[in-house]
Amino acid sequence: MFSTKAIFVKLAYRHDVDALSLLMLRMLFALPFFLVLGIWQYTSTEGGSEIIKRYKWRLIGLGLLGYYIASYFDLKGLELIDASLERMILFLYPTVVVFLSFLIYKVQIKRSQVIAICIGYLGMYLVFQGNAGSHASKSVLEGSLLVLISTITYSLYLVGTGELSKKLGSVIYNSITMTIAALAIIIHNTIFHGFNLFDFTPPVYLYALAISIISTVIPSYLIVEGIRIVGANHSSILGFVGPVSTIILAIVILGEQISAVQAVGSMVVFGAVVFTVIQKDNPAQSSSTKDE
Repeated sequence: MFSTKAIFVKLAYRHDVDALSLLMLRMLFALPFFLVLGIWQYTSTEGGSEIIKRYKWRLIGLGLLGYYIASYFDLKGLELIDASLERMILFLYPTVVVFLSFLIYKVQIKRSQVIAICIGYLGMYLVFQGNAGSHASKSVLEGSLLVLISTITYSLYLVGTGELSKKLGSVIYNSITMTIAALAIIIHNTIFHGFNLFDFTPPVYLYALAISIISTVIPSYLIVEGIRIVGANHSSILGFVGPVSTIILAIVILGEQISAVQAVGSMVVFGAVVFTVIQKDNPAQSSSTKDE
């Protein structure tokens, strides 16, 4: 479901809507779901208010990181690069999580993981070069950097999600962080564009609704629940279908082309990231795997 986001966004961009306005429509349509589900779960959960008070600043920070800052930079990047390249850059997030786990939680990074990560970035370079060949290099570089910022901020969100989702439950946690992100985006758009809710053509609203339900509400709850149950690393392994799905959809629906160099680079990235996460979760290397 996450992999459809880039496709819907690129389709919406064909109808003269900018990234910030589309992001506002996405979160405005999604906000009622977050409020209803969050309030419903909160009223049936004991002790939730104390946990929320204790971790309120962390919840605010994670909400802003995960679906405000990360989403904004992602959609801005999609104005400049193809959906397939965007998904490949985002797909590097498991390797970023490995580094962040080391920096924040002092989880040791093995030599084999460093090698795999280097190979993954080599593959990303091949994908980037293949994409830059048919577009203005400056715009591809700028768009790629924007999506890379999105990848880093989303990785920070994932690293901080596990603990709080277990304390609060996935529904309450996701509802709070997504509501915070939605409010921040609506305020941001209102400051820069006014409340331009009625300024777009009908297809923009349809694509925004699809992004909010199919690509945001449902998968955001599923990913948080998945992380709560099996941990971020195992969830990353199951997310490997995302980039493949986006590339296929981009070719079929958007008519994007993928060169032989990009295909090779994509396979290198897939293999490197899979190897990185598997190495991190290897039962022989991690005593927490059995518990997960």
